[in-house]
Amino acid sequence: MGRAALRLFVFLCVLGAIGATVFLTWGYTQFVQPGPLVSPTAVVIPKGIGIHGIAQRLQDAGVVRNATIFRYGVRFLGRKAPLRAGEFEFPAAISPRQAMEVLQQGPTVVRRLTVAEGLTSAEVVDLIAGAEGLSGAVGKVPAEGALLPETYHFSFGDPRQQVIARMRQSMAETVDALWAERTPGLPLKTKRDAVILASIVEKETAKTEERPRIAAVFVNRLRKGMKLQSDPTVAYGLARSGGGLGRPLTRADLKTPTPFNTYTIDGLPPAPICNPGRDAIAAVLRPSQTEELFFVADGTGGHLFAKTLDEHNRNVAHWRRIQRQRKSGNAPQAN
Repeated sequence: MGRAALRLFVFLCVLGAIGATVFLTWGYTQFVQPGPLVSPTAVVIPKGIGIHGIAQRLQDAGVVRNATIFRYGVRFLGRKAPLRAGEFEFPAAISPRQAMEVLQQGPTVVRRLTVAEGLTSAEVVDLIAGAEGLSGAVGKVPAEGALLPETYHFSFGDPRQQVIARMRQSMAETVDALWAERTPGLPLKTKRDAVILASIVEKETAKTEERPRIAAVFVNRLRKGMKLQSDPTVAYGLARSGGGLGRPLTRADLKTPTPFNTYTIDGLPPAPICNPGRDAIAAVLRPSQTEELFFVADGTGGHLFAKTLDEHNRNVAHWRRIQRQRKSGNAPQAN
């Protein structure tokens, strides 16, 4: 190689090194500077899509400007930990490097599923089946009263059956804890009896403060061998489709025999009529200390209670007056 050729070769090498340094400096600057995201956003990273798929998802979501910069930045600077699948929250103006760190070690987004008290197991299953972010099939509908209503947290991709298993466990643990603290001498032989009665209390009132008193009425009736005469048990026995009856009860309904009609059967029905919440279970296991045997709606969302049938009949007459007034538009509505 001649002297001129050597000088040219050296010059090109130096020029290439300078160019590479400039390019790497520019690329690093792009990788660490604030990104284009204007507001926090969540991005789902599926399993198995690889670095190319992750980079493209972040670019499509506006987290990074350039998928290629992110991809090469991760390859050169992100070898300490792999990028994870899941759902992640990215704050506004996050840099590609910070986005990489979120995917390596940041927390996944916590989703919430709230199950209201008093739903049947079929209704709970429908709720879980429609919950966005859960995966897999629900499977067989759990037994009535097996699931504890509350708010459950989950991450994107968690199996639906896993959530149901958590609901079962929560119910079992709750019943165990409350059963251990129950009032002595209750006419409830088993924990299942407690859940059955709690399911009735749950459907009878939405007022937390009334539940121990409603429970006391049913406990007093069980002690005296009286029929429970609970309208929700009639509706459940007639529907038996996982949902509500869809119409008001009639006098004929109260006389229609079903295994759940507590106007025609003695004692408790054979199974719960819904999934009761913790408050209803606690009310049944520590009911109010009263001698009341009756209750009826008071027209304001609560109930009127009575110890005797005469007193109860007066309360019923009061409720019927309110019903007649409502039909004519002259009575206050329930809260």
